[in-house]
Amino acid sequence: MKILANDGVSESGVKKLKDAGHEVIEKKVAQEQLIDYINENEINVILVRSATKVRKDIIDACDSLKIIGRGGVGLDNIDVDYAQSKGIKVINTPAASSESVAELVLAHIFSGVRFLKDANREMPLEGDKKFKVLKKAYAKGSELKGKTLGIIGFGRIGQELAKKAIGLGMKVKAFDVQEFSVDLQLDFYDGQSLTFSISTEKMDSVLAESDFISVHVPAQKEYIIGKKEIEKMKTSAAIINTARGGVIDEVALVEALDENKLSFAALDVFENEPEPPVQLLMNQKLSLSPHIGGATVEAQDRIGVELADQIISISNS
Repeated sequence: MKILANDGVSESGVKKLKDAGHEVIEKKVAQEQLIDYINENEINVILVRSATKVRKDIIDACDSLKIIGRGGVGLDNIDVDYAQSKGIKVINTPAASSESVAELVLAHIFSGVRFLKDANREMPLEGDKKFKVLKKAYAKGSELKGKTLGIIGFGRIGQELAKKAIGLGMKVKAFDVQEFSVDLQLDFYDGQSLTFSISTEKMDSVLAESDFISVHVPAQKEYIIGKKEIEKMKTSAAIINTARGGVIDEVALVEALDENKLSFAALDVFENEPEPPVQLLMNQKLSLSPHIGGATVEAQDRIGVELADQIISISNS
């Protein structure tokens, strides 16, 4: 099969596909040129991440397409049901980036509780003249051990985050649309492991009792966290969103930060990507990153291999 990796794919994934006899084209084709390119080159498989959209127009116009692959979890940039109704397979890699996203959440939390997001801005500007002033300003950080992490959406990523938080000595509370209990196994470097059981709880309980709230839900039509939910949280709490833009009301979030209702917040995703509003970018209480939750070398390698395995399996069936 001819495979267009339009948003890139790892070398290990490319090698696996080529070794199986498939042709891989690593080329970035502009959205408005995709239909012509796919048809002219008789592309059978298109691999995308979040940048490229595969909508009804492409599906209808490109008869050669057999598989649409999404490197990552969310499928909101693909018309999945319509593609499947036309006999096109839609695949993704829901587990490949869990580790990376969970670690980014903790990176943002550490950045907030130890004022690293502020110190990294101020030290290059004032570190030589106001070292002692900055030292005093950032000397009242807090530890994570003993704090409570609330996780909204307790799927693969939420559970991976829970394991890492437990390893740091944190208490974990979780909410999900389905009520369930899960045994989480923490594996250590020397082969030892420990198992912890966590049951999901009511949303209000998680909001009210958590020191940090991390959101891990798919794209939504309505906000999961808005003004009403923020009012239920501790005044000292923080919110972290590495899931999808649009699951948190950013206007309500900025208002809460400005009114000291929250201690800080962290965003890796935004309602208006790739042009977040200046009110977010300039807010001193926000720790920000440009949608890099799954963007580690290890995660991209796993994503490429997992996509390759699925494509090979489908082509051999």
